[in-house]
Amino acid sequence: MNPIKFNSMLGTLSGEQIEHVLRNQIIGRIGCYAADEVYVVPVTYVFHEGYIYAHSKEGRKIKMMRKNPNVCFQIDTMENMTNWRSVIVWGVYEELKTESEQVAGMKIMMDRLMPLITSESVRPTQGNAHPPEIIEKGFKAVAYRIKVTKSTGRFEKTSAYDLE
Repeated sequence: MNPIKFNSMLGTLSGEQIEHVLRNQIIGRIGCYAADEVYVVPVTYVFHEGYIYAHSKEGRKIKMMRKNPNVCFQIDTMENMTNWRSVIVWGVYEELKTESEQVAGMKIMMDRLMPLITSESVRPTQGNAHPPEIIEKGFKAVAYRIKVTKSTGRFEKTSAYDLE
């Protein structure tokens, strides 16, 4: 029986690799800070031309981002515990307020997410391509984007090979 050796490498992702991770994932974690409180929550998102697009019911994170638009966003991909990529971006929350901004933002999200939709929680504005005033249980749907201002990424890659 041949012994197996593992080769592990930790490294920093390039800008192109960071964008690849951002473009190819749809779940990330947004970090907000307001009133001496940090709040981190997963969101469905789409990365498009330097912006992270998302939507949410008008709740805690939206209220916090309105108070402090500076946010952090984290995405990762994992094959296993020793083969992963992680990206952190910093940016500025921008609510899509006009009807034309909302329609454009929702189109970006719908084009990417519609083929993947399997539940109500990821369906942008509950499947409506024209978002503005959706009210459900007292919460208004809010379309927004985060202008990415800074990013960083790390990875670990481990491979095994025979010692022959």
